[in-house]
Amino acid sequence: MILIIEGLAMCFILLIVCVVGIANKGPVGLVCFYEKDVQDRVVELGLTTKEEIKRSTILAAIAVTLPMTILIPYMVYKMNGVTDFKQAVFQMVVISLIANLFDRFFIDYYWVGKTNAWNIPGTEDLKPYIPTSTLIKKWIGTLIVHPLVFLLIAWIIQFVTK
Repeated sequence: MILIIEGLAMCFILLIVCVVGIANKGPVGLVCFYEKDVQDRVVELGLTTKEEIKRSTILAAIAVTLPMTILIPYMVYKMNGVTDFKQAVFQMVVISLIANLFDRFFIDYYWVGKTNAWNIPGTEDLKPYIPTSTLIKKWIGTLIVHPLVFLLIAWIIQFVTK
């Protein structure tokens, strides 16, 4: 049960990053998450600049990566008191999987794909905003890359604490 709560906390963090990211400029605020052709069009339309996209890319990467790589291990090792390597990997992967499934299904599929919330006027011809090739990469990240990252984090923590 605690892993579900921690996974939902990570979902909330991800949702907050998205909400804050689009709060002022709408979806243009997080155009860094869109494909390059959409980014180029948004710059061409004068809605943002390449510098702003670089800035938002850095901020978004920090806002998403730090909780995943710091908060999840913290929850597992400090809050849950895990000391066993296999149990640590398992718990981190479960928490990450909950957040990533939320990202794949709610954010990518529903919010971006089925609502108008992430539509940027003048880019409608570039839809879908998340093409199949990108979805495949995101699923590979969800199911393979993130578990490997948490395996590495658990290995490093085991190595450093012995």
